[in-house]
Amino acid sequence: MIGRLAFASDPRTAAQEACAEALGGFDPDGTIAILSHFDADGLAAAAVLARALERAGRRHAIHLTGKGETPWDPDVASRLSAGDPAGLILLDLGTRATPVLPGCPTVVIDHHVPTGEPAGAITISGNGLSPEPTSALLAYWAAGALGDVDDLLWLAAIGLIGDMEEGRDFPELAEAQARWGKTALRDAVSLINAPRRTAAADAGPALRLLLSADGPKAITKGVDADSEALRAAKAEVRAAMEAGKRQPPVVVGDVALITLDTPCQIHPLVAQQWRGRLKDKIVIAANHGYRPGWVHFAARSASGRNLIDFLAEHRPPDADGRYGNGHAQATGGALTLADWNSFVRGLGIPQAQVLS
Repeated sequence: MIGRLAFASDPRTAAQEACAEALGGFDPDGTIAILSHFDADGLAAAAVLARALERAGRRHAIHLTGKGETPWDPDVASRLSAGDPAGLILLDLGTRATPVLPGCPTVVIDHHVPTGEPAGAITISGNGLSPEPTSALLAYWAAGALGDVDDLLWLAAIGLIGDMEEGRDFPELAEAQARWGKTALRDAVSLINAPRRTAAADAGPALRLLLSADGPKAITKGVDADSEALRAAKAEVRAAMEAGKRQPPVVVGDVALITLDTPCQIHPLVAQQWRGRLKDKIVIAANHGYRPGWVHFAARSASGRNLIDFLAEHRPPDADGRYGNGHAQATGGALTLADWNSFVRGLGIPQAQVLS
């Protein structure tokens, strides 16, 4: 059930018990499909569970969402179905009422604001807990159902650092920083997050390192091809950011809009950067170069305004499930050009329409 951890006296034990319940419903001889988001939190969550499943002798296959994809896209469902999975684990991908693979036993591990609950699935949601655990930490708690995962604590820290708001206080993070080093963990997060922000958006090198490394320094100090790929990705994103951060915002009322044209996923970074400078505004960084035919955007605010509610108020009629998900203070989405043009006209910024 959504928020089951929020009502538990011990959310760590509740996550472990929920995972055991879910795995008990999977054919023990079948392959478990793991589908995760490709940021540091999603990748770390996938690595924790994959490594725990491997130690427990459970067959599994990891899948990642790609550029502009959601788990509910037909192409994604087709890839998952091809492996005839005995069960499905969804990580850091949101929670909706529509099942990803109807009829397939499913466990959802996520911390975003849910929009529904898939019937028949077991949902381990951190939403409603304070502080709110990220998906990687939830996965680490859940993986305890498979055996001792103490040595994988650093992966939970990767997710926490990669997706954490300031002020959160988890003993797991403090312990990981003491054991593996605060700087090493933060440097590893920066590298792990880089590939998915590039034009190619290939998070494969980051995932492979998380599946094999014994700690963050194996990533930051690595000299293999995957480590080099992460450094090259970081350089590509840095160059895109140098250009993107020079784009001035257009301010209309309580909205500040920054327009970008790059195949790199820098719009969340640009929005976050301007959030600190325009503290009383809703900052929207919009990128019409990320994927042909679409405008991808990130919304951030330091004003305390609920951005999911704000986007709901301005929702274009034909917007789909890619619009307005995430967190109250960190959301965004993707709109077709026609829907984007409708959206910005509604905001009173018609000059931000994209013609082609």
